[in-house]
Amino acid sequence: MNYKFESPLKGIIVPLVTPLLENNVLDCEGLDHLINHVIDGGVSGIFILGTTGEAQNLSYELRRELIKVTCEKVGSRVPVLVGISDTCIDESVRLAAYAARCGADAVVAAPPYYYIPGQVELIQYYTRLVSKIDLPLFLYNMPANVKIYIEHQTVLKLAENPKIIGLKDSSANGVYFQKLLYSLKNRPFTLFVGPEEMMAETVMMGGHGGVNGGANLYPELYVKLYRAASTKNIEVIQHLQSLVIEISNSLYTVGKYGSSYLKGLKTTLNIKGICSDYMSEPFTKFGQKERNILVDRIEAIERKMNS
Repeated sequence: MNYKFESPLKGIIVPLVTPLLENNVLDCEGLDHLINHVIDGGVSGIFILGTTGEAQNLSYELRRELIKVTCEKVGSRVPVLVGISDTCIDESVRLAAYAARCGADAVVAAPPYYYIPGQVELIQYYTRLVSKIDLPLFLYNMPANVKIYIEHQTVLKLAENPKIIGLKDSSANGVYFQKLLYSLKNRPFTLFVGPEEMMAETVMMGGHGGVNGGANLYPELYVKLYRAASTKNIEVIQHLQSLVIEISNSLYTVGKYGSSYLKGLKTTLNIKGICSDYMSEPFTKFGQKERNILVDRIEAIERKMNS
């Protein structure tokens, strides 16, 4: 199968936030700023309609608009990956077809959720899905949200299909990821890690990069860390890794709920003048108290970056 990019894909793929003006209104100006910001920062690709993009809270109309506008604004500068995760295979197929028409390069699909499939059923599901779409597919292992692992042996079986070209693992399970690295080391199958705190470690062990939310904010930092890890430059890794951990500890932990990561990310982007911080329902954006906390923490992090 011929791809529009070299396989395995490598580097930092940014799971783009979805800038919104209202609940079903795309912030097109903010999206343009954000796309240029991350591409100028050196990312190797853009992934829309993932967890960081609040995909499951967005209408299908808005998802299609986001795909169209993103593909137009990105052009051919970097690959565009589109999330098509859904409980209904026909909806995933329709979204994949629309993404292909808009010029996207690949699609990404987590297991269907609500009714939990077994591993055999999961193999059957993904095999049917790729038979119905034209674009290559990345698997998306996100057990915290879909309540099922794409287990090790299941990944190996699915990797035999030439249209299934990689996996993003957001399980934060290092043993699982290391087993995949070992088992797939001689195949052109991309293995990306989601948690940015683990990216450098997994790249040093043979992983292909990260799909890291913090790259929305500081793409250059994550790209430099990836490059240092790929060359095993320990001194540089230690310095940059400490900044990544501080971002995680400082910017994603304001507030009381599991949405704090998304709110922290969007609010920081807004404070930096890149895009709106509107959150899709059922979430609401941070108030002034939380914004003030983030302003102080951003200043502290950026002082360290510039020192």
